[in-house]
Amino acid sequence: MSSRRPPAHMVALPTTLLTGALLSVTIGIGLYLATAEAIESDTKTRFRAMARAAQYTIDARIKSYSDVLRGAAGLFRVHPDASADDFRHYVEQLDTRRNFPGIEVMNYARTVGPHELAAVDAELRRRLRQHGVPEPSERLRPVPGRDSYTIITYMEPATPQTLDKLDLDLEARSYARRTAGEARDNNTIAASGIRVSMLPGPNQNGLAMRLPVYRSGLPIRTVAERRAAYVGSAGIGFGVTKLVSGVLDEFPVKGVRLVLNDLTEVPAEPGQARTSAILYDSHATVKTPFPPPVADPANLLQASLPIEFNQRQWRADFSIAKPALYTRFDLYYPWMAALAGTLSTALLYALFQTMASSRRSALRIAEDMTRELRSSQAKLQATNEKLRQLAAHAEQIKEGERKRIAREIHDDLAQNLLALKIEAEILSSRTRGKHGRLHERAAATVRQIDTTIRSVRQIINDLRPNVLDLGLNAAVDWQVADFERRTGIACELVEDEAEHHLDDHCATALFRILQESLNNVARHARASKVRIDLHQHADMLTMTIRDNGMGMQPGSRYRNGSFGLVGIEERVNILGGSFSISSGPDTGTTIVVTIPMNEHAPGASANEARDRDYALSAMA
Repeated sequence: MSSRRPPAHMVALPTTLLTGALLSVTIGIGLYLATAEAIESDTKTRFRAMARAAQYTIDARIKSYSDVLRGAAGLFRVHPDASADDFRHYVEQLDTRRNFPGIEVMNYARTVGPHELAAVDAELRRRLRQHGVPEPSERLRPVPGRDSYTIITYMEPATPQTLDKLDLDLEARSYARRTAGEARDNNTIAASGIRVSMLPGPNQNGLAMRLPVYRSGLPIRTVAERRAAYVGSAGIGFGVTKLVSGVLDEFPVKGVRLVLNDLTEVPAEPGQARTSAILYDSHATVKTPFPPPVADPANLLQASLPIEFNQRQWRADFSIAKPALYTRFDLYYPWMAALAGTLSTALLYALFQTMASSRRSALRIAEDMTRELRSSQAKLQATNEKLRQLAAHAEQIKEGERKRIAREIHDDLAQNLLALKIEAEILSSRTRGKHGRLHERAAATVRQIDTTIRSVRQIINDLRPNVLDLGLNAAVDWQVADFERRTGIACELVEDEAEHHLDDHCATALFRILQESLNNVARHARASKVRIDLHQHADMLTMTIRDNGMGMQPGSRYRNGSFGLVGIEERVNILGGSFSISSGPDTGTTIVVTIPMNEHAPGASANEARDRDYALSAMA
């Protein structure tokens, strides 16, 4: 009893299905992971952008406080003797409660020596009594080893709580004294970082900024001059909570935590505890002044950004739970991508298997088409090369025919005209004084013959300038001079001192290129100056024609019916050289032609010598 073996494609079918299923599942898992990572990356980017916006807001508020401080310092610099009433009026006009709500107080501290302390103390006690505020229990007295004291003399708004700071010596703490001295010497804002507890509880820190005030009219270019002109400092006190208030409200999501840290350490005074680096924590409350860190940092988005508080460095730490920034679409999108990837891969795999045989057939057809295309391309290149050779041959025939016609006109017509002119001149000289009318007709005939000779010479030059037989240098000189004479456009020719030896074909082609380029300048460029550079580098000759005209219009190079530049480019290609053109509305047009040189062997041939003799006689 025999059993039939199934066909080969039926045996391979389970393997193909398993491969397709594994591939589809793998692609689906990969898309899920890639989509989830892209969503998380986008979420991080959006959260960091939100944090940067909050950073810019805090920086802008610090700058606005600094500007207010500079204005207060400017008041005392312009009016060194400003009174307490003047200072109060100035602060009232600022309306800090509405315009700068974070600023709690503004003050002015006067710097005095030991001998002035008693008078300052008496004046401040008088003002405290005037406001009904109890006087300090201790009077201002000199401290051994100190020669200056900075005493707060003006304080606004004047309330019992703020006036209590009058008579306060800002140099009592060594760190504040050092910070104020550095600000005085450098003319910068001082921020010691010493905190004042405004109210009990967390996030009630107050900070101050001070700006030195110098006596008006005194120079402050050097440290010594600033120390001599220093009279005190203006200051502002603000609450950190009010500084950052509203920043988190601008976030488009809720639940963001902001922790503001002061990275610059404030040295503790003897007997005092070191202060915490945290200036503000949005999650701090009276019950939990120091909130614990998040239990799962991997589920948290964080952004730490620097903030410069004058010469102190702060760091703003923003954090939020990731789910707070995810939308419902973000949660389902990875699964949708996985499902779409799995189904799409399965369909594509099936399509791939179905079209495998068609692909092999298409490849064979493509190979046949490629061979045919390459054959056609080779034929086209050969045809182009034949056309180029034909164009070069036609150009040589045209130049040769021009040369032949010009020579025949010179040898026959020009010589006959010259002989006729001699006969007419003889007739004119013999009839002078004897036959007036005949002499006049003879002289007119001589003039008419001269005009005809000039016309013939112009025709000869138009067909092929005789100066070409004298060499490229002479031909270029003649063409430049003739162009300047005909058009009135100033021409500058810069060339090597040595003679350039080229065969007649190359010299003629280069001359025609120069002729066509100058004609284009005269017709289209509206230029007032043209410069022609002709230089030889090794075995290459470079000619550059540069004008200061209006430049070429876009698309004019290959305009229908315009073959000037195309002819120049084709001539250069026939010679095996290179051609480039650049143009701009403010730079004019520049044409650069470079061709290889084919130098003659020493000594000139008989034909070349004859051509030079012919050219010299034609130019006579």
